[in-house]
Amino acid sequence: MDIVNPALDDYLLAHCTPADDILRDLVEETHARVPDYPTMQITHDEGEFLTMLVRLTGARTAVEVGVFTGYSSLCIARGLPADGRLIACDVSEEWTSIARRYWERADLADRIELHLAPAADTLADLPEEPFVDFAFIDADKVGYPAYYEALVPRLRPGGLIVLDNVLRGGRVVDPAAQDDADLAIRRINDTITADARMESVMLPLRDGVTLARKRA
Repeated sequence: MDIVNPALDDYLLAHCTPADDILRDLVEETHARVPDYPTMQITHDEGEFLTMLVRLTGARTAVEVGVFTGYSSLCIARGLPADGRLIACDVSEEWTSIARRYWERADLADRIELHLAPAADTLADLPEEPFVDFAFIDADKVGYPAYYEALVPRLRPGGLIVLDNVLRGGRVVDPAAQDDADLAIRRINDTITADARMESVMLPLRDGVTLARKRA
């Protein structure tokens, strides 16, 4: 199921702030070095959306679950103030080694703390009081419910959680789609909608993006 008509892709990408050389080079290297997983990298329009959301929320402390080669990290970190901090969670030394080089090239390495460990463990070790302004979840889909539940208590009032791939290419409305990832995404989608702590909206941006804001 095409959530975004492929005929509009080039038009959409041409009508947002253009990617700079750093982002373009990162896309090229990712596609060359990790050809089996090109869709794990967010598209440029979604990256610009993340940067804008971080700036609009005035976020100073952000969390990212799922770094891959660092495109979304760059976009989030660019939206933070100079003294802001991004806590980035991933398990792959190979993929994040690419990310580290581009963070350095963009002069953003001092804003990003990379934690190479299961994200559930990293989140559990964070302070329990609300201190997170912005969070982006784009990792293993089975883990989404656990990541969300770990982040909500640590999210300050007015803070925002963004979840990617919440439509699973349309599989969320296909009764035949019953693998563990499909079930986990349906569960987290229903959980957020029913969560009295949060207000949310699901957008048909690329593979589906949910914005969940913690009520004051």
